[in-house]
Amino acid sequence: MMMVVGSLVFASALVMSVAVIAMAVGPQWRRIVRLASGCAEASFAPLATLAHAERRIAVRRWSSSPVSSPRPMREAA
Repeated sequence: MMMVVGSLVFASALVMSVAVIAMAVGPQWRRIVRLASGCAEASFAPLATLAHAERRIAVRRWSSSPVSSPRPMREAA
């Protein structure tokens, strides 16, 4: 009887460990296969993306600022 209980405990532990590994690897399976086949991923460059976004925001701010009216010649002198 103890042999059966021991077998069931270890078998259930094996099934649970395989299930946990499958749940961890499952969502990334296509990525893993793609990397294993030699296809390189596009590099992740968050700083370059941030710099591009900052420039875009600066241009939008500059383009939306009101244009000052030209001063008459007397005030300029």
